[in-house]
Amino acid sequence: MPEPDQRLFFLLQQAAHRLRVAADRRCLAAAGITTAQLGALFAVREGGLTQRALAARLGQRESAVTAMVTRLSDAGLLCRRAHPSEHRAVVLELTRAGEEALARVTPEIEEFNARLRAVLGEDGFRHTAEAVGLLASREW
Repeated sequence: MPEPDQRLFFLLQQAAHRLRVAADRRCLAAAGITTAQLGALFAVREGGLTQRALAARLGQRESAVTAMVTRLSDAGLLCRRAHPSEHRAVVLELTRAGEEALARVTPEIEEFNARLRAVLGEDGFRHTAEAVGLLASREW
């Protein structure tokens, strides 16, 4: 039997790609959005985010988030409101269509997580989520 692959970074990258493709397929079918857009919508739903704050929350460049916000706004899922205290900034808000998109995609994400739990077991799922969360929160 061959030794387990010790290239953790490669394995994480491969798993992330396969999981993202599968999750994108589900999200696109359910609500016409990608998982990246879903993450942005979930973050905006928490309230009070500017595009700069959204970029920081998602760990992306502001230019990439600006393009994503434009696409989500053009699709009617987000709107921009004047910031109450920063005259050049805008606050992002979900529209009714954005809330409906989240409602349509939520069962798909729950089913996807259930499939992950079936593969990893409940303890494995929890430990993996904690470990990946730790990796995602560090500055490298």
